[in-house]
Amino acid sequence: MLEQLIDFLNDILWGKVLIYFLLGVGALFTIRLGFIQIRHFGHMFSVLRHSRQADQNGISSFQALCTSLAARVGTGNLAGVAVALYLGGPGAIFWMWLIALIGMATSFAESSLAQLYKVKDDEGNFRGGPAYYMERGLGKRWMGVAFAICLIIAFGLVFNAVQANAIANAANVAFGWENYQTGILIQLLTGLIIFGGIRSIARFAELVVPLMALAYLIIALSIVVMNIGELPAVFSLIVKSAFGWQEAASGGLGYTVAQAMMNGIKRGLFSNEAGMGSAPNAAATATPYPPHPASQGYVQMLGVFVDTIVICTCTASVILISGALQPGSEVSGIELTQMALSTEIGAFGKYFIAVAIFFFAFTSIVANYSYAETNLVFLEHQHPSGLKFFRCFVLAMVMFGAMAELPIVWKLADLSMAFMTIINLVAILLLSGVVVKLAKDYNDQLDAGKLPTFDRSDYPELDQSLADEVWQPKQQAESKSN
Repeated sequence: MLEQLIDFLNDILWGKVLIYFLLGVGALFTIRLGFIQIRHFGHMFSVLRHSRQADQNGISSFQALCTSLAARVGTGNLAGVAVALYLGGPGAIFWMWLIALIGMATSFAESSLAQLYKVKDDEGNFRGGPAYYMERGLGKRWMGVAFAICLIIAFGLVFNAVQANAIANAANVAFGWENYQTGILIQLLTGLIIFGGIRSIARFAELVVPLMALAYLIIALSIVVMNIGELPAVFSLIVKSAFGWQEAASGGLGYTVAQAMMNGIKRGLFSNEAGMGSAPNAAATATPYPPHPASQGYVQMLGVFVDTIVICTCTASVILISGALQPGSEVSGIELTQMALSTEIGAFGKYFIAVAIFFFAFTSIVANYSYAETNLVFLEHQHPSGLKFFRCFVLAMVMFGAMAELPIVWKLADLSMAFMTIINLVAILLLSGVVVKLAKDYNDQLDAGKLPTFDRSDYPELDQSLADEVWQPKQQAESKSN
């Protein structure tokens, strides 16, 4: 009965609401920001070069990017891509690309807003995200509370169960470990990191995420290079299947355009999280350089690109080149990715994927927890008093995920993600004028050859809604530094 209700809600939200809402909001920001993800593509990397600076209140932009990538680069890149291919066919990958491309503009919007409306908690750390810009930017704390509750359920609990499930299944296939054994191991390692707080999580992400992503890309790109002659046919198949041309040529057999579109967009969002309101929680904790909210928007746009356009495409290419995806086969999820790698590089493939999924999913658990922590602090009015109890609850959900069956957990993740995404998309639409102001202010200074620096005194209409001692007027900041 419960599973039928979840299926019914997911069908409505994903089949009739969110797909069009996400595409519409992404297209709106793409147009209003002047195709910023294409026009300023190179500038994302320029900002990244200067992203290691931080202060006592915030982590560096690079650490914030790694934390958001830790959450993004998880089962969505390995199991999620395989699920999209299994349910939607090769055409699903095209729709993953599209949702990532327009999602880059959405990510710019939500991360810039998170930086603008960030606050300091009782311990002096920067906190922010959708709940905060709903309260401060829109004056609707009730909306922020609704979002925070959805995020805590989704990221702190359900998504972490999904990631633990992926680790346990991969370890069982590769090494024959029992799920409860893997669950205990994940619990211990997670506890060691999350009890250290936001800065401990940021340091862990900064060290592990670049290494794990690079190792996976080297293996995947090696397979692609060894089969470079097949790559044009793979990309042709993806595009043709996305619009039903492949099926039309084969007499109407295969996947429908609707299947490809729905599964590609759903799994694309699950992977890169653009518009969902998750990554802004990491973006807000940074001390950005240049010292302007929009600079963190550029950094987080790059995160969407790396996650979906780079890493997900590598996974899809390996699966399609290997021929592991067969009509009528029941092999899906992480097992399909393991089979594809094993086909190309032998038995080492399944062990490599087991190790990769551990790092990808484990870092996601840690980063997901950090998002939930920020929203719990929001609910407690910047007092982190309930964090110890919540951390224990998160660890219990990790064990539940390791022991649970995948389908019901994955469906719960979809439902949780749908609710929080809808709330966030409504908020950033209502604040779209502020996003345009931030982008214009940043780029006007950049075009004038200046270091983009945000001065709240230039925007009296925003000043009252900003936290004290976060974005100070230039004169006040200069007098403090002298």
